[in-house]
Amino acid sequence: MHIDESLKESGPTISVITEIELLCWKTATDKDLEVLHALIDDVLVFELNRDIKLRTAEIRKAFNIKLPDAIIAATALTYEFSLLTRNVRDFKNINGLQLINPYDQ
Repeated sequence: MHIDESLKESGPTISVITEIELLCWKTATDKDLEVLHALIDDVLVFELNRDIKLRTAEIRKAFNIKLPDAIIAATALTYEFSLLTRNVRDFKNINGLQLINPYDQ
């Protein structure tokens, strides 16, 4: 699925982990932070719930993947969203997870 088609279906969403990763941008200028906060305000941020926590544990047990990546994958799987990432390598073995690399579009 193309990125534009995916966004038309559901709108932009991110995991709370992605939100935290964005907020940790060390070299961000004041302008960067202004844009970043506007972006976060405009997307739906999925917080952790029981389903995501349980699915995260399953992913961590089955795959050698970092906890933040497991949470991101679990969030996408729980809500049946495609995962837009350049880091396809860390997610490619997770069954049922649809990956979109924006750099391949």
